[in-house]
Amino acid sequence: MLRVLRRRNLVLRWTGGRRTTTGFIVRGYGSAHDIASAYQPAHVERSSTSGTVPQLPAEYGPKGHTTTPFNLLLPPPNVTGDLHLGHALTCAVQDALTRQARLLGARATWIPGMDHAGIATQVVVEKRLFKEQNITRHELGREKFLEEVMRWKSEKEESIRMALKKLGCSMDWSKEYFTMDAHQSVAVKEAFVQLFEKGLIYRDRSLVNWSCTLESAISDVEVENVEIAGPTEIAVPGYGKNITFGRMVDIAYKVQGSTEEIVVSTTRPETFLGDVAVAVHPDDGRYSHLRNRATFLWHPVRKEEIPLIFDSAVDRSFGTGAVKITPAHDRFDFEMGRRHHLATVEVIDERGIVQQHFGPFTGLPRYEAREALMDYLTKLSLVRGVRAHAMLLPLCSRSKDVVELLLRPQWFVRCHAMAQRAMEAVRDNQLALVPKAFEREWFRWLENCHDWCISRQLWWGHRIPAFVVRYGKAQEQWIAARSMDEARAKCATMLPNVPQDAITIEQDHDVLDTWFSSALLPFSSTGWPENPSQHLYPLQLMETGHDILFFWVARMVMLGQELTGTLPFGKILLHGIICDESGRKMSKSLGNVIKPDHVIHGISLDQLQAEAEASHRQGILSKSELSKSIAGQRKMFPNGIPECGIDALRFTLCSSNVKNHFIHFNVQEAYTNKLFFNKIWQATRYTLACTERYDATLNRVEQTCEALRKQAHRLTLMDRWILSRLGNTVQQCREAFEGYNFHLATAALKTFFYTNFCDVYLETTKINMKQGCATTDAALLHCAVLKYCLTVGLLQMEPFTPYLAQELLKHLAPSSTVANELASVTSWIDPSLEESIDALLNICQHVRQTKNEHNPPIARKHNPIVHVHAKERGLADLLDTQRDTIQQLTHCNGIVLHGNERTFNDAHFVAKCAPSHHCIIGIVAESLIKGPTAAAAAAGEASKKMLAKLDAEIEKLLRTIGNEGYKKSASESVQKRHQEKLNRLQQQKEELLKMVS
Repeated sequence: MLRVLRRRNLVLRWTGGRRTTTGFIVRGYGSAHDIASAYQPAHVERSSTSGTVPQLPAEYGPKGHTTTPFNLLLPPPNVTGDLHLGHALTCAVQDALTRQARLLGARATWIPGMDHAGIATQVVVEKRLFKEQNITRHELGREKFLEEVMRWKSEKEESIRMALKKLGCSMDWSKEYFTMDAHQSVAVKEAFVQLFEKGLIYRDRSLVNWSCTLESAISDVEVENVEIAGPTEIAVPGYGKNITFGRMVDIAYKVQGSTEEIVVSTTRPETFLGDVAVAVHPDDGRYSHLRNRATFLWHPVRKEEIPLIFDSAVDRSFGTGAVKITPAHDRFDFEMGRRHHLATVEVIDERGIVQQHFGPFTGLPRYEAREALMDYLTKLSLVRGVRAHAMLLPLCSRSKDVVELLLRPQWFVRCHAMAQRAMEAVRDNQLALVPKAFEREWFRWLENCHDWCISRQLWWGHRIPAFVVRYGKAQEQWIAARSMDEARAKCATMLPNVPQDAITIEQDHDVLDTWFSSALLPFSSTGWPENPSQHLYPLQLMETGHDILFFWVARMVMLGQELTGTLPFGKILLHGIICDESGRKMSKSLGNVIKPDHVIHGISLDQLQAEAEASHRQGILSKSELSKSIAGQRKMFPNGIPECGIDALRFTLCSSNVKNHFIHFNVQEAYTNKLFFNKIWQATRYTLACTERYDATLNRVEQTCEALRKQAHRLTLMDRWILSRLGNTVQQCREAFEGYNFHLATAALKTFFYTNFCDVYLETTKINMKQGCATTDAALLHCAVLKYCLTVGLLQMEPFTPYLAQELLKHLAPSSTVANELASVTSWIDPSLEESIDALLNICQHVRQTKNEHNPPIARKHNPIVHVHAKERGLADLLDTQRDTIQQLTHCNGIVLHGNERTFNDAHFVAKCAPSHHCIIGIVAESLIKGPTAAAAAAGEASKKMLAKLDAEIEKLLRTIGNEGYKKSASESVQKRHQEKLNRLQQQKEELLKMVS
């Protein structure tokens, strides 16, 4: 990358005469002599536009690798669109883990890939086909439709791959997979055949979630249960008007041979057509007279009798205590029907149309049939009431259609035995869940794990490797095979006495649930079944969102154990769901959706609203939702979203406790982090300027831990303090990564760079860096320490901010052993030194605070002189040796130390304070207030303000400590820490009271 430095005129002499042209001097960006005046993310992250992932140069890496690998798998994003903040969170966390592992010398491999996303992709492509060509997939045909899907996939996968690289994801792209590539197809077939042959996959006619729009079964994760408080109109695909839900209808059944009737209630009157019984509780006194004899009710549509049955599963407290039983369209009813050997009457077909043999209702769409049936029953005087009713309405997340439960022949995986093994793995501590609280959910779900429906009536996906063999008179049998040739061979072995020309073999047209192929990824992406890699499998960690713990993670564990005999990973790290700063789920209709690019490049309010209007034109948002979205955007982002950069986005995402159930994302925090990076940038500029000044002699001092350790006797107290703080910071980061507490690592880094390095240490180096300063040796060592701290600090920042770290480390040009410094830097930790300097900094902070709170604030022009009386000898000696440091950090013109309180009180202060019970401070500013009386009055006023502040803190702490809940729940260490703080505050108050009196 070349950077233009300045413009000037160049004079070029040509044969034909003299000509003046404009020319430029160019210099390679990145030299120590040329660093921009401020942090500019667009420039620092310029390589992202070409897809170049920032990596530390090889010479910066640790020498040699540990024997333990660190293998990680990216949860594959769907090839349906752009990456959202949830993807960015996963990438930020996983990349931080991978880079940290490399820094520590591990052989880290992060495997990328993409998911074919069966339903989601098919729906998107179908919509595009209809919009652009006004054609359906059925009109186009299966082969040509799949060509269209592959074209879409090719378009999208490159943009997704580029987006992942742009985020700085240091993945091993040579191992990239697509869940429908050739290798994955082999793995899926192998898994299906093995499970089928073990008797773990079977075909059965059972109830499944069904989308009538998609004409396919869908998984539980694709069902959104919408809460409805009462009568609510909802748009349903295929209907010209909204359909009303949230009403309970009471319908009477006449008891045969009697004048009695039994009233049942339903929110789905159309399913009345499929009722095969009415059930009541055996102990319900309202129906005891009907027990011990055959009781039948008259079905007014089908014109036939249905039985009254008694079952203890019925909730007798609900309504009349009688429930209609429709086994073909309800799970509860299906199980009851099996117990009582009831027939099943199917009402609704795959398209949501009422089936044959239902008289005038046959052929009607289900909700038109609902209205017609209500009219019919009303005319028969069988409707006993219609009332408002709160309910959960199941919607298909892809098609927004109301989900039906239909009886369909499907393929299922038997999960019970595999679920037991998955639970045992957690109980035996072979598999750890982080946070541990999810163990309870793990057991709850797996203990009640139903068999898994793995077939989908789609065109896009892995076609099920199952073949139906037909022979004789309507005889058929299903087999599983990896190919048609294998199916024929199996058939010949299975039916040796049946002529081959009398047999027909046809492969199932359905495809497998997307989650089936995804559940194989830990081992299918690492070579299984042909060449399983012992170096890459099992993974060390599975990191993903907690919302797919069961739909994906549990199934990976179950199939991994079953097919490989090994757990696919030893730990599961579950992160929360990204919400806006108010804790609301991000939704286009709320106008609170933030895309990664919005944060990286910034976006104006007008552009945000243009995006919302585009979503409205595409049919994603209704007109009312558009109005709500624009209002939400105007409220949340009145000035748009400022440019923050990639690193700021990553750092902000990792600054939240990712283990929380919900993660609140605040754009302002990302912008604040951008300013934090500028602070580091300016510190680097200062360091480079200082090192250039001493360039001729700086080579005498190496910037390594070992070299500085040899010079330890020449280092100043503040040099040794900042090295101790650096060691502590690296230690905190290491522990934070081990516990997956990334927010603690980012907080430690911010404290170090902001508070310790920039606000304190860097300021103290200016004492010896001044022009004409005689202490050249001290300045040289300051340069070495500055450069060392920045280098090691940036190395520890690199997992979160790879672009910033790479850019600044190029300028700092550290030694080739720099990565080893992360291991050795902790040797500088000196707790007693830090405790001493903390006391000094506490005094400096109180001086600055007292100056600022004075009215008017005390500035340098007022010639402030700080008077200090330290009651402890150790503190007094420290202050005596650090006068220049105190003066530099407090922006005062002088420091006076008093050996006793009497001489301290002789001075006329404009302000006084007590940082601790060991020390009192007074500030003299003669040019601000003349005369001892005025000075005393001003000091008294300042002390009173301090007293009021202390009183408030003490009162707040007393309320906390006195709370009964606190006494029961707070740990002993927390209570001890709070008591110590209370004691300190009370001692400070005593000192201030003495000063005021």
